[in-house]
Amino acid sequence: MAKYASFGKRENEKKKQARRVEKQNRKEERKSSGKATSFEDMIAYVDENGMITSVPPELRQKEEINQEDILISTPKKEDVAPVILRGRVDYFNEAKGFGFIRDLSGTEKYFFHVNNVVDDISVNDIVTFDLERGDRGLSAVNVCLENK
Repeated sequence: MAKYASFGKRENEKKKQARRVEKQNRKEERKSSGKATSFEDMIAYVDENGMITSVPPELRQKEEINQEDILISTPKKEDVAPVILRGRVDYFNEAKGFGFIRDLSGTEKYFFHVNNVVDDISVNDIVTFDLERGDRGLSAVNVCLENK
């Protein structure tokens, strides 16, 4: 049996053939132009303002910078004196051994464990404490009654 080729199929085949020919022409055109760009054309320079240019910088405009003035590492943290905070015991569960202190100067609540308590405390006592960063955020340490 002979193949039946409709008008639409023939037109699609012609379009595909035209695209193949066009692609082949572009490929040959690229090859014929060759390596027109040299290594010098590919080099880019950065001027003193940080802009990319194709012109090399002039040597007389170069500014000398002392190597010791360049800071590479992050600055050291300054030693901050530990601030003793005041707060009220908001919740304390002796059976489980933990509680929360509400800071008097703000609305922050800090967790504390019974191991970090110096004196015997109960709910609504005014206490002083230090803060320490734990696994789950800030927690109160060195918790003691304010009257002492």
